[in-house]
Parts: sequence; structure tokens; C-alpha cells
Amino acid sequence: MKIMNDDTLLFIGDSITDAGRDRTDPDDLGQGFPLLVSAYLQTNMPEQRLTFLNRGIGGDKLSDVKNRWEEDCLDLDPDIVTLLIGINDTWRNQDNNHIVTEEELAVFESDYRFLLKSLHQRTDARVILMEPFVLPYPKDRMNWRRDLDPRIQIVRKMAKEYQTELIPLDGLMNAQGIKNGFSYYTGEDGVHPTVAGHGYIAKAWLDAVIDKKVL
Repeated sequence: MKIMNDDTLLFIGDSITDAGRDRTDPDDLGQGFPLLVSAYLQTNMPEQRLTFLNRGIGGDKLSDVKNRWEEDCLDLDPDIVTLLIGINDTWRNQDNNHIVTEEELAVFESDYRFLLKSLHQRTDARVILMEPFVLPYPKDRMNWRRDLDPRIQIVRKMAKEYQTELIPLDGLMNAQGIKNGFSYYTGEDGVHPTVAGHGYIAKAWLDAVIDKKVL
């Protein structure tokens, strides 16, 4: 994917993208991976005069992003859109001891397709999809796989169908956790990244999007 002069890069999703941003300031990037990606690109590509926007909102499910897609994505006419969403759909089901149904997954796929189809129809945006992820610490997060895994498969299907970039965060984050400890990357809940977790997500984004590997 080529990053071009004057591109606007939009990051949208849930709390992992939100990362504590000041929502009263439309230019605030939060304290997570969008800020780290922005810092790297602005340092290494100053001549391109890139613009970065964060529209992550903590707690959002896919349906919530769909409801605000017009205002928080399409109206902004971004050149590159990074979408990370889905873990809260699983988390809410787990909190309610609810087993995901085929009907729910069909709605998830339909809503996800709505986002990408509208982008394709109304903008020229290049798209980067990131898999939702969970790490097995605490151990009960292993029970989440039954709900999350089919959602990840839907994200992969959408990436193929719409020819987007795909960053396989679930596998990447779990592999890093095996090597260095799961809580090192997601603290005590298996989901919300630590500083190291955000740093690794930023690295995965940069490795996928720019031409050279980022140390």
C-alpha cells in the first residue's frame, strides 16, 4: 500500500484504538498505536504532510461503529482507513453467558460488509483490516475462542472479498505472548494493550503497510 502526499489516515474501532483520546478534540490521537504510527510516519515522511485521525470509542461493538460510520468515517473522506473491531461483540456475549448463534454471525458479516461496501462506493480509501484478538491470560479467555474465532474468519473473508490489507493481529499477538508472556502485551484482561502491546500493534501496522521492516 502506497502512502501518498497529503493523505488522511483514519483509525477507527473500539477502546484499543481509542486508547484514552480526548473526544472533545477531533485531532487527539490518544495514547495507543495510532499515536505511535503517526509519530513514526511523521518522523520518517515529513515531506508528505500526512494527517492522522482517531475515531475509536471504548466499548463499541461492530453495530456501534456502523451507526456512526457516516459521521466518523465517510464524512471525513479519508485516504487510508484502519478498522479494528469485534472483541466487544465477543466480550458482551461472555459477560451474559450467551453462546453465539449463526444468526448473530450472519448479522456481524452483513454489518462488516456494509462498512466496506460503503467505503468502496463513496470514497477511494485504501483499507487496512486488523483482526480482533484475545490472549489467554487470564485463563478463562480461552473460553472466548468459540465466539471470537468465527468473527476473525469473517474479517479474513471480508479482506479477501474487498482486496484490503489484512493484519492478522490475533495470531501475531498470541505468538508474541507465547515468547514473552501474555500479560506483557495485554495486562490483566487479555484484551487491552499495555505500552508494549500498543508498540507491537504499531510495528505490525508499519511492517504491513510500508516497504521496510520496522525494528
